[in-house]
Amino acid sequence: MKICGPKYALCGLVLSVWGIIQLLFMGVFFYVRSVALVEDLPLEGKVFETKDEFYTEADRGYTQNAYNCWIAACIYVLTFLFSGHQFYVNSRSSLSV
Repeated sequence: MKICGPKYALCGLVLSVWGIIQLLFMGVFFYVRSVALVEDLPLEGKVFETKDEFYTEADRGYTQNAYNCWIAACIYVLTFLFSGHQFYVNSRSSLSV
């Protein structure tokens, strides 16, 4: 069943591939606690009594952000599969005309 056209499907394929690659890498960098991503942690407005409390909260933020990136990459995989199916359906229908 055709839902979108061939150009839209191709655009979805390209954007999905880019999203998967980017989010997988970001997830890995969050998981290894890259210092460059510290600004993306949910730590604003919190007052920490000890440095151990800060490190615990930072580790929790890094891990949660890594999981969020990997979940978003999985959603992009679904988008990739849908766009690939639509591209296939459109290419088959144009050959049989």
